[in-house]
Amino acid sequence: MTNFPVSLSESAAAAVPSRSDDHLSLDLTEAVAGWCRWLAAERYYSRHTLAAYRRDLGDFLLFMSGHLGDRIALDDLAGLRASDFRAWLAACADRGLQASSTARALSVVRSFFRWLEKRGLADNAALDTIPTPKVPRSVPRALTQDEAALALDYITGLDDRPWVNKRNVAVYLLLYGCGLRIGEALGLRRREAPTAGQDSLLITGKGRKQRMVPLLPVVTAAIDDYLAACPRPLPLDGPLFVGIRGAPLGPRQVQQDLASLRRLLGLPETATPHALRHSFATHLLAGGGDLRAIQELLGHASLSTTQRYTDVDSAGLLTVYHKAHPRAGTDRP
Repeated sequence: MTNFPVSLSESAAAAVPSRSDDHLSLDLTEAVAGWCRWLAAERYYSRHTLAAYRRDLGDFLLFMSGHLGDRIALDDLAGLRASDFRAWLAACADRGLQASSTARALSVVRSFFRWLEKRGLADNAALDTIPTPKVPRSVPRALTQDEAALALDYITGLDDRPWVNKRNVAVYLLLYGCGLRIGEALGLRRREAPTAGQDSLLITGKGRKQRMVPLLPVVTAAIDDYLAACPRPLPLDGPLFVGIRGAPLGPRQVQQDLASLRRLLGLPETATPHALRHSFATHLLAGGGDLRAIQELLGHASLSTTQRYTDVDSAGLLTVYHKAHPRAGTDRP
């Protein structure tokens, strides 16, 4: 039996959906479980991300079992040829999977094979020859500054309960005024609520990476207004934002509120909570903000990701580049 260095935590175990693995050998079943434990313990992947990864890998292994005609083991994975991987990708296309879904599944399979290789369990160079399907760039369109201001005006009276409106304004300003992800805003605890005069907020983002985001006075004031009006008790270790029954406010409610605004104001379907974060980045960059600084504010690991979040023309990006790049303006290679 293969021993794995990471013990199975309850959270990691819960993240792995139960499914029949009769088509896998014991060593491969253990390897999949070890990989899932590693993703949870070392990469800090959420339950939902783990479930998606396990599902994508499971579909790949199920296909290979049928493709090879037998229960598969680690040795079988090591012996897969490029034609085997291409057959799987062709099957994904036949099932009608979008290029983005296929590219994600291939990324998951690569992650698993890299994990196997680093632990000396299986090595397959054929996978490196398989190109990733091209995925069309698709990023929700940022709101214009006028649209963002109009939405803020109308969200103050969207609900019959004043405290709910104040809550919605506070959430809106954390997304648009601070560039937070919706999960980051709704994940704040009561004890983390900024106080008057506080000029920054510590945010724990993806992969438990922490960053400091500046706080505009209007954001702090909106949170103060919400706290003063909220009729529900808010324990210090409890959620900062709650629903009308006192349960933690979920992203679905925020999405529904913004959908109501879209219908009311005639905003595009791309005007989602995540688009407010895009708008934050776009408007900062259009106003002359430094791309690297915006990358830090958003918590992006890659500058290319930040570029995708900023809906500005090439001239705008070039202007920032020429201002910031140390070799800009030189003719040397």
